[in-house]
Amino acid sequence: MLTNPSQLISRNQEYFKNKSVLLLNHESDQLLDELKHTAERITSLALDYNHYLAVKHHQSEHVDCQFGHQLSDKKAFDYVVIYYPKAKPLAEYLNQLAANHLLEGGELFIVGENKGGVKSVPKQLPDYFSKANKIDNARHCLLYAAELESEAPPVALKDWVTEYHLQTPQGEIKICNLVGVFSQKQLDKGTELLLENLAKVKGRALDFGCGAGVITAALLKECPELQLDCVDINAMALASCEMTMTANGFKANVYASDGYSNIEGKFDAVISNPPFHDGLKATTDIAERFVKNSADSLKKGGVFQIVANRHLPYSEVIATNFGDVNVCAENNKYKIYLNRK
Repeated sequence: MLTNPSQLISRNQEYFKNKSVLLLNHESDQLLDELKHTAERITSLALDYNHYLAVKHHQSEHVDCQFGHQLSDKKAFDYVVIYYPKAKPLAEYLNQLAANHLLEGGELFIVGENKGGVKSVPKQLPDYFSKANKIDNARHCLLYAAELESEAPPVALKDWVTEYHLQTPQGEIKICNLVGVFSQKQLDKGTELLLENLAKVKGRALDFGCGAGVITAALLKECPELQLDCVDINAMALASCEMTMTANGFKANVYASDGYSNIEGKFDAVISNPPFHDGLKATTDIAERFVKNSADSLKKGGVFQIVANRHLPYSEVIATNFGDVNVCAENNKYKIYLNRK
């Protein structure tokens, strides 16, 4: 199965015949399986760890699958294909990254859904690209093409980060938030409520869906001897978290994990603003697995604390896995759940 943007790329894959192609910010589907029979060489860079897991089995002599915010090498390509992201500032980052990996005269393709902001591409491309031309339109998606006309400046993360200081109940911390990361310019209200009611923990703790590392930084500000694991599926979030740790002089184990897939060992605490917000059935199923996996990963007496939109049905699954439900704080939008195993 192919997503709608991938279907648009697939029907234009004759451009890639015997060419080298880089896919940036690609989706979780089987487009790579089609293109590897057309292109001479393909590299994919997923910014979402789940999307990387969906394609990594294609790794071969002619197909290189990577996860992260940048490629691990300086290869240049005939074509770079960008899947237009939800966050426009991230699109600007991807444009510059693409330019750094295009051969002179190479072509940039940008594909996205009409409702996702892709129509702004012609106004958004930097001047080292030619004018963006629409070359296809189908499946409620648009495909633009532009040629690299001059050399682009090298990509430096420091140029794409927003830094701000937070006064928290645990003390002042500095946050480094890269483009495309949740709550880029200020603390979100859910995390703010969580920090106001943060449990006292010790030993080893897990910050699940760490984002820019706000919760971890607050925990370490209050208790520097804590051992923190910080996990997320977003490559920009993981890079942000690492930058936040460095900015505050903290140390934490920061790594990618799709759910609990890469998380090992037991914890004294799991504390999170979990990235499940829309209340759809699929999202609810993910949230239920998160609570169960969290309970399984906790030591006896371990703390489970999360903030969640109050309309999400967490109570039943928390009661199932912890025996009861304890709401330690709430307002008209959020609840703070605090349970012990």
